Amino acid sequence: MNTAFSFYALKHNPKEETSIKTIILSAGRGRRLLSLTENVPKCLLSISGKTVIEWQIDALLAAGIDEVTVVTGFKSTLVEYLLQQRYANCVRVNTVFNPFFDVADNLASCWLARSEMDREFLLLNGDTVFDQAVLKRVLNSDPAPITLSVSYKSTYDADDMKVQLDEKGWVKHINKNLRPDQIDCESIGLVFFREHGPQLFRNAIEEALRQPAKLQSWYLAVIDALADKQLVSKCAVPGHLWCEIDFPMDLARAEALLSKIDQNQITENPVIGVAPEFGT
Repeated sequence: MNTAFSFYALKHNPKEETSIKTIILSAGRGRRLLSLTENVPKCLLSISGKTVIEWQIDALLAAGIDEVTVVTGFKSTLVEYLLQQRYANCVRVNTVFNPFFDVADNLASCWLARSEMDREFLLLNGDTVFDQAVLKRVLNSDPAPITLSVSYKSTYDADDMKVQLDEKGWVKHINKNLRPDQIDCESIGLVFFREHGPQLFRNAIEEALRQPAKLQSWYLAVIDALADKQLVSKCAVPGHLWCEIDFPMDLARAEALLSKIDQNQITENPVIGVAPEFGT
């Protein structure tokens, strides 16, 4: 077994069952958020009274998705404890521990979770929070093997994961180093795999990690390679409905976004248990 722990519970609303899984990549420490992440992983930082990963899972529950795999790494036991305390009675969760979190990038996390890529799934960065409307747009997007969620803005900074589209609107390239004249939008860190997309992605991960240098790669480098074969579509989401948390200033932006969301509308399923507090 490659899971650190797993727990399964009966679903509260069988009529809303879905076969879609979600894989959340939460192995990293978040070094750019030090000292906030000195003793706490980024996914457990608190925003408007809940941790990042709680905001993510609650939004997934509201969309009817209740099967989640979380790839953990730094301070993994803290993440496991929160998941057990908060979601044991309303969501099926298992975790996969990435022992290479300090020396590898998230392509390795995807490789460790590849057995979960056996049907349609969402792949979510552990530092992206969003309004429920974002999930609805992505889940209802036009069918494609791989759908990349993107957002538009007037200017892009060095840390943005930039996206170039072809003349038909398909993703052509995705890379932080695209030239200004190549940039059409940015990836928000949410990808939907359908049809033969899960198998394509799994195979591409396996092939990439036969090269030791790829341990330092993002999984989006694999998506970039697949995009060359016109396999990756885009789903545009409004820029004010999501936020990536990389720097301290991003926490304030996320707070502003999430504080607008009515707490009673986050999930229709009751959540049993009280989330523990994590100090910094």
